[in-house]
Amino acid sequence: MREYDLNNAQWFKSSYSNGDGGDCVEVSYDFTSVVPVRDSKVSDGPVLVVPVASWAAFVAGVKG
Repeated sequence: MREYDLNNAQWFKSSYSNGDGGDCVEVSYDFTSVVPVRDSKVSDGPVLVVPVASWAAFVAGVKG
């Protein structure tokens, strides 16, 4: 399993996040082949690293 250095990653919340501490995820677009995803409430917790193509398919499915 490959490891990624996420120490300097810039994280973004969805624009649909309500900002009052609700359930939300954050993603980083600092990598060319993967999209790291984490729980916004546990910023030092585990990170799911998803291939870019899989993330794009997931986002397309949510939009649809």
